[in-house]
Amino acid sequence: MAGEAVTLQLGQYAGCAGAHWWGLQVSAPRSPAELRVSTLLRTEREPPTPRLVALELKGGVGELMAGGAGTEAAVAWNGKVAAYLGNGSAPPDAGSRGEDASRDGKGSSSSAVQGASPAPSRLAVSQEVPSGGSVRLWSDYLNVRLHPKSVYVIRQYMHDGDCGCLEAFGQGESLLQDPGCVEELEDRLHFYVEECDYLQGFQVLCDLHNGFSGVGAKVTELLCDEYSGKGILTWGLTPVSSNAGDSRKNIYRLMNTALGIARLSSHSSLFCPMSLRGSLGIKPQPPVAFPYVDCDASLDYHSSAVLAAALDTLTAPYRLCSSQGSMMHLAETLTFSGRKVVAAWASLPFPARPGCSLPDALCAHPQAVPWKLLSPCRERKVSGCFAQSVVLRGVGKESHISSCAGKPPASPLHACESTEEALQRYLHTLFPGAFSTSHVLEQPCHTQPPYPQFFSPLLTRQGFLLDKAPRYPSAAVDSIPVLAALQAAPVVRTLLRGLYKDVQKLNARRWASFFSAGVEQDDFQEALEELQTLAQAYETGFEADESEDEADSD
Repeated sequence: MAGEAVTLQLGQYAGCAGAHWWGLQVSAPRSPAELRVSTLLRTEREPPTPRLVALELKGGVGELMAGGAGTEAAVAWNGKVAAYLGNGSAPPDAGSRGEDASRDGKGSSSSAVQGASPAPSRLAVSQEVPSGGSVRLWSDYLNVRLHPKSVYVIRQYMHDGDCGCLEAFGQGESLLQDPGCVEELEDRLHFYVEECDYLQGFQVLCDLHNGFSGVGAKVTELLCDEYSGKGILTWGLTPVSSNAGDSRKNIYRLMNTALGIARLSSHSSLFCPMSLRGSLGIKPQPPVAFPYVDCDASLDYHSSAVLAAALDTLTAPYRLCSSQGSMMHLAETLTFSGRKVVAAWASLPFPARPGCSLPDALCAHPQAVPWKLLSPCRERKVSGCFAQSVVLRGVGKESHISSCAGKPPASPLHACESTEEALQRYLHTLFPGAFSTSHVLEQPCHTQPPYPQFFSPLLTRQGFLLDKAPRYPSAAVDSIPVLAALQAAPVVRTLLRGLYKDVQKLNARRWASFFSAGVEQDDFQEALEELQTLAQAYETGFEADESEDEADSD
């Protein structure tokens, strides 16, 4: 087997994406077992708990914490909650387990955290809640228990407020230069690593827009030094709503992002920036929108849910029961020739009609894959790629051929003998010359609450497309098919060069407060040169020229 992974969440928005991701893990049925639950979760206890270390600021985890110590998570969901037991199973007998909150014999739960809401085995959340208005923190909708070693609160800084915030890269770096902080982090990491049968690596979800980019730089450096040879896959996350209308915070975001990408990518096996923002640059761009998702991108609760569904699909290659693929193997297939930064794409949901074969669905999009770019860049279109890892889930394998018996196939895709072959041929047609790996999973992405119900009425409960909205729509979309990809592609050059140019235009002397937090101007310039070097790895003929012209025109 490929082994287990330890996940780190660094910052509030990383926690938002993480909370949704853990919710997706526990809502997915165990059968058919296409994905190894034990890769991400500690399955030796029931219910399973994430193999997670989350760094958060004071006030950033709400009722999840008791006296500042990590605890088994009790759900602090503010909406209407109804407890029910899935699959007819009885609630676990938690009374004999020190890690779990106690339960009474009727299936209700008594909180392990003072003032927190009950923690049912599953949540059913009213449709009033998905506006996100009552959701402030990621702990507000976390519906899994956490081990006491999971949450580490950094008390030097406040999560919210006008002062005392972790807002600059240098502040974050300085935190991880404190021996006490490093010792605490290492202790938590060792706890999880030592209980693994075989550690394949680390997943790092890190805020890019604030001082946690500096925390992430030091954390990945520590992982790289102490766990040499293990995979380190880092996801740099940025909310849409950050710093709107505040020029100072917007400049800080830009500089944190530039430093973060340069430093995080140098210590990671693979680095992928992800956001629904239209661009990481200084000019505001419309957020990414999906045709069948009514997402309010200004709500972190909404935007992070989209990223979590994409992450859950993108990471499937090193969690497959049927494959020995590892985190390091995934990184090596994409990051050759110095291309450490990759772009994420997703189709959420993948547009398919009930009973439609995969060749039929793919043939409806012969010129371009129907996905959206989740790595913020002014260029939104596909412009070729060098290598890609593609995962399609939730489209049944049993009816992949729609041609009638005795008739010639409607297309070359219909002549394929399997869904895997059809997807691979489709990718080869649209990306000739690219190194493509692909996987097809029957299991969809399960979207039960507290995942937001922000889907179009044109979707069935299984996330398939209808010709028109039903007169009496179903109560919720339980699952959706998803197509997602990681690409080493020229679009990454556009992203990196655009960021470099925006930062170069700044008058650094005007932002002495940013550098007083601990970053030397020489180190800052060195990081910008690293962005330039990274961008050069994606140069290629006409596509690179086109990307550069488009960036220059903005």
